[in-house]
This record gives sequence, structure tokens and C-alpha cells, in this order.
Amino acid sequence: MSIVSVFPVDAATLVLLGALTIILLLYFNSGLKNPGVVNFPPGPPPLPVIGNLHMLDLKKLNKSLMKLSEKYGEVFSIKLGPTTAVVLTGYEAVREALVNNADEFGERAHIPIFEALTKGHGIVFAHGESWKQMRRFTLSTLRDFGMGKKTIEDKIIEESDFLVKRIDAYKGQPFNPTMKMNSAVANIISLIVFGDRFDYEDETFIGVIKRVNENIQLFGSAMVHLYNAFPVLKFFPGSHNKVFTNIEQTIVFLKGYFKENRQKLDGNDMRSFIDAFMVRQRQESANPNSYFHEDNLMYTTINLFAAGMETTSTTLRWGMLLMMKYPEIQKKVYEEIIGVIGLERPPRVEDRKDLPYTDAVIHEIQRFGDVVPMSITHETTADINFRGYFIPKGTHVIPLLSSVLYDKTQWEKPNEFNPSHFLNAEGKFVKRDAFMPFSAGRRACTGEALAKIELFLFFTILIQKFIFQVPPDVSELELELESGVGSTSFPKYPYVCAVRR
Repeated sequence: MSIVSVFPVDAATLVLLGALTIILLLYFNSGLKNPGVVNFPPGPPPLPVIGNLHMLDLKKLNKSLMKLSEKYGEVFSIKLGPTTAVVLTGYEAVREALVNNADEFGERAHIPIFEALTKGHGIVFAHGESWKQMRRFTLSTLRDFGMGKKTIEDKIIEESDFLVKRIDAYKGQPFNPTMKMNSAVANIISLIVFGDRFDYEDETFIGVIKRVNENIQLFGSAMVHLYNAFPVLKFFPGSHNKVFTNIEQTIVFLKGYFKENRQKLDGNDMRSFIDAFMVRQRQESANPNSYFHEDNLMYTTINLFAAGMETTSTTLRWGMLLMMKYPEIQKKVYEEIIGVIGLERPPRVEDRKDLPYTDAVIHEIQRFGDVVPMSITHETTADINFRGYFIPKGTHVIPLLSSVLYDKTQWEKPNEFNPSHFLNAEGKFVKRDAFMPFSAGRRACTGEALAKIELFLFFTILIQKFIFQVPPDVSELELELESGVGSTSFPKYPYVCAVRR
């Protein structure tokens, strides 16, 4: 989908586009010229105002960028409206930037939609010292409340009982698992962030999840890409405005929750991330420069809830779809689980070392599903000479994770679902350096350790309890493995049949 197909071409739209073009020409004239950087990464010639937007599929931007890399190389530039970005493709280039030059490539880009939403607060889209302190505090607090410990493992197993009962209720008939999987995974991060889980029928809980889902899809939409290129679109109608409405409604809920929580806060009995943050707020209340303020509490909570739910639940949905598509692989996973664990007891994290094929399948689901194809745009913190090119300080950098997970030099059959990517000749699990679903370096996913535990336990329990089959009117051959439009890559085909074993 190109920029031309975003708008219906009628008279009113043409007038609007004409006026907008004049405004943009005047407003962005200074941004049209190349800054004159010597030896800057090459890229396709841009048009005035829109740059290279006309040649990109804004609904599948990662695929357009991968196609361009075939012509311009592993490191190239692209002009998204007036903003020039450097795109990194392939394992070697991405690793060299994010790991070997972590400091120079470690800042988060100032992306208009996220700057308008969070104003640089929180953890995912934050900058500088605020980000450093929020990340350090968040990692420490997540560990304090069970991340990576047996306590959270027990909670995941308990939550799986609720999930299994919900799936059981469909009695093998087709259903859309999105809300069920979101609710189960969201309850794990909720236990840490809020100190409690929510009922799957709780209207407030459902509302927050639905708003997160909608925003995730909108963040990958053509209209939001255009907003990021031309923030002046804020004053025009469009689906990008729904993003702000959704966040505002979630903020109203959280403000009420924070008020109630503060009234019963006990520094000697902290039950959640929010408790711990509020206690730290009290401790630093006399410091006018403290980063432990209400905005950081608000947006870090939103970041943790959304990120802690979306990518893991989407990966599990890919797992269901792929097991439907490849029943012989599902059968082999089940046989390994039964041989090691049996039917009665739930799996534990310690079982993973004895389930190499299951572990390989989970990793291949993450690789093939490519859940965060674009990563989140970085920004250089200093001038850097990188792979023969000069990249100035403040340049937007897109580390294309799709290109790493599908790198032909790193994977034997990158375009196929192939668990053997993570198995050696003896059938033992092997790690792969190019496995980067959580990104890498300073901006790698904060919840990676928790996500790995959740994926293993939820997936293994689901295969232990259910056979996942295609609906009666669909065959495995007809089942398409396409992804929907969003900032995450989710299965476009929505239905599964889960038959109790």
C-alpha cells in the first residue's frame, strides 16, 4: 500500500491534499535538502516533501525496506517525509550496531506519535537519564516481584488453569483466541504491576486490553506512519486520533487506581511495582529533579502492561496457528511432553532442558512469527563511522529485526517453519546468535526473561491439554500464514479449534 492509496481520490480530498502540500512545502522546505553529509549511506532518490513514502507499502513497511536492501545494501538511508533514517539489515549489521556500538546506537528516536503520547516519559520511548533510571528501577523491581523466580512460575501455572477452562468451554468448536490469550498473559504482568490478577469478564480489564490491541494495530497503520512523517496531520481527522483517545481513557482508569492505591500504601508491605514506585516517590519527594514523578509512574505502568501482554500473547497465537498448519510437528511436541512430563503434572521451567524439540519449536515460532519486525526506531548519540559510512549524531536508525530473523546467511531455510534451525544432528537444542526477537543491546526488551518463561509454560501446557486443529471447512494446505497490519506481526487468520485430549 502506497501513500496514494491511503486517501479516496474525490474532489474534496484533492483540495485538502493540495492545501496540505502547500503547507508542507513551506513548513518543511529546510528539510528537503540533503544536509551535505559526506559518505552518508546510500538510498533511493526522494521526492520533494514526501521523500520516499510513495514507493513504500505503509501497511508492510518492513517488507518494503527489506526489498530496498537488496538494491542498496545492508546499510542504507530512506526519507520518510522530511525525516531521514538509516536502515540496518541482516544479522551482522544489526549486531554490530546494537551490541558492538551499543552506546552510539542506544538512544530512542523522537517519534512524533510517541512523543505526543508519552512526552518522553516511561521506559519504552523515554530518553537520556530518565530512561536510564526507569529501566534500572524497573528491572530491579520486576526481579523483586518474581521475574525469573519460582513464584512467578507458580502464578503462570495457576493462570493456565483459568485459560484451559476458558478454551474448554468451546468444546472443540472454532473460536478466536485473541482475548483469551491476551487476558491470560496480561494477568501475569498484572500480578507484578498491580499486585493482583483480573477476572476475564472484568469490564475495566477487557477495556484496557481492547484499547491496547487497537493501538498496536493503529501504530502500524498507514495513517500513523504519515502522522510520524508530518505531525501537522494532528489537526486533520484520521484514525491516528483514536490512538490518543484510547490512551486518555486508560489514563483516567490509572489515575483512579493510583489514588486508591496511595491511600492504602504501606511501605513495609509492598505488593506491586506500583507500590514500590510510590514508596520511592515519597523518598524523593524533596528532590525537585527526581525522575520518580507521576508521569513516569503513569507511562511506565502503561508500557509494562502493553509490552508485557502483546508480544507474548501474539507469539502464542502464532504457535496455535502453526501447530494447526503442521500437525506432524504438533504430534512430535506432544509425544516429547508426555514422555518427559506425562499427562497429570504441569511442566516446570526445569523441564525445558529435557524437552529439546519443544524448546526448538517455541524458538522457531518466535523466529518465524517475527512479532516485532521493525523493532522501535533508535537514534545515534554521537557521530559514528559505521561499516564504511558516516552517520551523524541524532540520525534515526531502524534496526530491521525481520532481516535478522530471516537472514539467508544465518538460517538454512529462513522462509520455512523449521524447528531444526535450533537442533543439532543429535537432536539437542542449540542457541543461535541471529535469534533476536527481543532485539539486542541497551534497548533490548526489559521483560525478556519473563516472556521466555511464559512462552515455555503456556505453550507446553496448551499442547499437553489440547489438539489444535483447523476448522472443519479449512484444510492445512489452505491455511495461510499471513500477518495482520500493526506494529506487531499478528496472525491474520483468527480462528482455532482446540480439542481436549
